[in-house]
Amino acid sequence: MASLFNLKIIACDGVFYDGECEIIVIPGADGEFAIMNHHEKMTGVVEVGEIRFKKPDGQWQKAVISDGLVSVYQDGSVKILSYSCERPEDIDTFRAQEALERAQEQLQQKQSRIEYEISNANLARAMARLKGATHK
Repeated sequence: MASLFNLKIIACDGVFYDGECEIIVIPGADGEFAIMNHHEKMTGVVEVGEIRFKKPDGQWQKAVISDGLVSVYQDGSVKILSYSCERPEDIDTFRAQEALERAQEQLQQKQSRIEYEISNANLARAMARLKGATHK
């Protein structure tokens, strides 16, 4: 049997997952990184993209996650806090496409630096949702 650890993924709308896990692959600033049991204690940034984790039954669960934080604690448990996290089958591709088009329009307009960063984040989130929805 593989070595397991507790994983808890919390989004603004509630707990996405709370249970045992063998490995989780997370999008980071420099690409993907993986966490397994007995990982060194750390705190890091989660970028917008797709996470994958292997549950005790051997099944891989995929989800589209927005930016957030990941923490590995001394006891080996892992907690991820993010704005949103959703299963690919729960993504409304029509709404995601509309959000993508809105963000692209906003980026074409003259904006303050803060508005530009928000539009850029909205664009990244919409693109990740569309990509995740097509890779069900």
